[in-house]
Amino acid sequence: MLARKAATYADLQAVPSHYVAEIIEGVLETHPRPAPRHARAASRMGLSIGNPFELGLQGPGGWIIIDEPEIHLGPHIVVPDLAGWRSERLAVIPERAYFEIIPDWVCEILSPSTSRLDRGPKRRIYAEYGVQYLWLLDPDEQVLEAFHLIDGQWTLVGTVTGAGSVSLPPFDAISFPLSILFPFDAPKSDEPSIGS
Repeated sequence: MLARKAATYADLQAVPSHYVAEIIEGVLETHPRPAPRHARAASRMGLSIGNPFELGLQGPGGWIIIDEPEIHLGPHIVVPDLAGWRSERLAVIPERAYFEIIPDWVCEILSPSTSRLDRGPKRRIYAEYGVQYLWLLDPDEQVLEAFHLIDGQWTLVGTVTGAGSVSLPPFDAISFPLSILFPFDAPKSDEPSIGS
């Protein structure tokens, strides 16, 4: 059996721009840009966290929050939906198109095309490289799970559903209703999900 050649950065750069491309465990992984429900949930999460924690509006500030950053973690190249760095750890924004400083927090918005990666290898990679907090948001189920890395293992520190209020580490200095992340009705079970 022939060993598969690991994907390269050139392979990633050759992917058309209407796809998200990552290199995970040596494999080039691609998926379509997020569907509107997914993208809107990510945008609203960014606003809910970014206003108080990056801009300091009715919150403590002290963070840099980035949408869909390309992050290089050793041989892996990941593109989380959102990532955050404590300001003192990211004093200078890189000029290149990617980050090499490990984020303190990552949020993945789950979709049928990405859930396998987000819950599997990407979650393992984030733990291996020391990302301290991981949030997994499922817009279809309207569930947010928050994990903290303790002794190299993910520990579930909170789950918020439906009409619940989000006040979870590392952003537990504020609270906001989970429902504001879902301005669209939940999809009907027979409604096809395109591009997610």
